[in-house]
Amino acid sequence: MKQLAIIGAVVALAAGAGYWFGGKVSHGDTPPTAAAPAAGKKLLYYRNPMGQPDTSPVPKKDPMGMDYIPVYEGEETAAGDSGIKVSAERVQRLGVKSAVVERRVLDRIVRAAGRVEIDERRVFAVAPKFEGWIERLHVNATGQPVGRGQPLFEVYSPELVSAQREYAIAAKAAAEASGDTQAAMRQLADAALARLRNWDISEEQIKRLASGGEARTLTFRSPVAGVVTEKKALQGARFMPGETLYQVADVSAVWVVADVPAQDIALVKTGARARLAIDAYPGRGFEGTVSYIYPTMKAETRTIPVRLELANPGGLLKPAMYAQVEFAAAGRGAVPTVPVSAVIDSGARKVAIVELGEGRFESREVKTGARGDQYVEVLEGLREGERVVVAGNFLIDSESNLKASLGGMEKPKASGVGHHADGTLDAIDARAGTVTITHQPVASLKWPAMTMEFVPANPALLAGVKPGTPIAFEFVERKPGEWVITKIEKRN
Repeated sequence: MKQLAIIGAVVALAAGAGYWFGGKVSHGDTPPTAAAPAAGKKLLYYRNPMGQPDTSPVPKKDPMGMDYIPVYEGEETAAGDSGIKVSAERVQRLGVKSAVVERRVLDRIVRAAGRVEIDERRVFAVAPKFEGWIERLHVNATGQPVGRGQPLFEVYSPELVSAQREYAIAAKAAAEASGDTQAAMRQLADAALARLRNWDISEEQIKRLASGGEARTLTFRSPVAGVVTEKKALQGARFMPGETLYQVADVSAVWVVADVPAQDIALVKTGARARLAIDAYPGRGFEGTVSYIYPTMKAETRTIPVRLELANPGGLLKPAMYAQVEFAAAGRGAVPTVPVSAVIDSGARKVAIVELGEGRFESREVKTGARGDQYVEVLEGLREGERVVVAGNFLIDSESNLKASLGGMEKPKASGVGHHADGTLDAIDARAGTVTITHQPVASLKWPAMTMEFVPANPALLAGVKPGTPIAFEFVERKPGEWVITKIEKRN
């Protein structure tokens, strides 16, 4: 029994020593499972495959079961934790493109929605200046086109008949009398004639009266060539002095009233030219001139009405049609700019990926100014002559996520970050910054075919892509449950 106790103590002591020694070895500087250096390079450490700020001197797995990625000498960034190295093969495969930060005059385009309206200065009312009855209608429908001088309707008025007879009698007496009597009759005839002219009697009818004729009815004619926009006249109806029976609008030129956002109104000037697109005439452009900027703002839409004038040959533009208006606003001079797609806007901050050369990139926070149609002004964060990535850049909220995404380009097998799928773009939610896609099975994630929401890395990715378009796209997981699209291509 004594011997058995001694043997047990020795075994326990040996097991404890082995446990202590094993612990020292597993946490030492040279782990037994360390990867062999690639191509003779020195292994520095292993980094988290998802970009978390932790490293390990030995191989390990993250909580999701992914292997940590080895980092060899020469692959560490010279800019500390802000850069990453990407192989030339992977850069070419992803179609990474860059552009130079250059100074240019930024011509900004201000866009607004507008509607076609009748020029208020080209609207004419036909309203008799005496009481009477409508005997006959020549134009009896609203919307009917009429020419200048075209008969609209005929009226009968006792006042009109009395004034004609008064003129005829006075004119005849003036012709037959002499001396003071002739002068008095001439004054009476002139007064009757003036009253007829004040009633808009045509010169043709006045000449007929002067020659001894008398008209029972008076014909009213259109004062302008245009379209009847309002008709209240009814055959046989009585009318009172000043009552508008017809309204005729000249539509050879029209207005377009555009609602310009309040923050852009300073860029719109009176006399400036603007381009217009009308949904009813796709592919056809129109041009107008800014004639007036209204002094009031619509509180409900935070927009200010701007009036444009443009010719309307053939009457193509109908009142109440909708128009898309573009105002070209010249910049204040040459300023440093980059393409719009180079700026990654996460909402909290704006980031650009700078190309440092030799496959190295750096994430840099930037501050932007005026935005044009294709370029945006850079106020801080970039210098002239630097190159920034304009295609293949990702929506990244932190520098560690940038390292994870670009690090995934270095060794696809180790990172498992990038994924590819085919599908159909179902909807675009500009306000939420998401898109809905029905995609085919994703082998890299063992996903079945399904419909789900994604976040575009940059709004420029959606240029020319409309709902219902078949697409091929690449995406990454920015954070658990949030999938970010990094590339979209239309499929035939």
